[in-house]
Amino acid sequence: MNQRQPGPDHRPSSPRRGKDGDGAERHEAIYRSISDAIIEHRLKPGARLREDALAEVFGVSRTGIRKILQRLALEQLVTLTPRRGASVTRPTADEARDVFDARQMIECGLMPEVAERITPDDAASLRSLSAREQQVLQEGDHSAGIRLSAEFHSRLARLSGNTTLADVVDRLCFRSSLILAVYGDPRHLGCESHDHGALIDHLEAGQGDRAAALMCRHLDAVEATLSLVEDEDEAPDLQSIFYRVTP
Repeated sequence: MNQRQPGPDHRPSSPRRGKDGDGAERHEAIYRSISDAIIEHRLKPGARLREDALAEVFGVSRTGIRKILQRLALEQLVTLTPRRGASVTRPTADEARDVFDARQMIECGLMPEVAERITPDDAASLRSLSAREQQVLQEGDHSAGIRLSAEFHSRLARLSGNTTLADVVDRLCFRSSLILAVYGDPRHLGCESHDHGALIDHLEAGQGDRAAALMCRHLDAVEATLSLVEDEDEAPDLQSIFYRVTP
């Protein structure tokens, strides 16, 4: 069970270090902790991820951390640079445009198929997810809102039945979260309008073409909020970002 440490005064002075065989389940939990921190912007693009510091935070070996960082690099959430090590991927402005162009081509194109396949249970699940997204945004939790928005788009793509394209959308949504962290306007992060609800309405009604048109306008609106101004890299306080995953 994950336990969040109550504060810096309660952190263990010498966390237990694991061995090379820390265990697949433990590695999976650490992988999810790091990837969630990236997606939710607790770890910002450009932030350095030192193997020794992460090993100390999670109480596992550097070898185990290295494997997890390599997995994150394959998913383009982390960049591995010789002599510099790992850092959270920082998309360039050109990459940002490419990602939204790709999302336009794929997600809009999938809407007619989703409209044919969506069930009442699917629509109800999507409405629940959209409601949670709007709630956290109203509460000012923009990081959680972006994560839920990405989940909404990923789940919608998966309803098309095209697993290959849905996997691509998953990766593009991850990249979009990073792009919003770098270039997004804090006042307009993610899908703050009620477009998601309208999308579900069109899909439930079997209006694939209208859903496709709305998806295109929706992605255009999100991209229009981006400001292509980059910040300097920063060194994150890993102890304050992560809680240890108990063995």
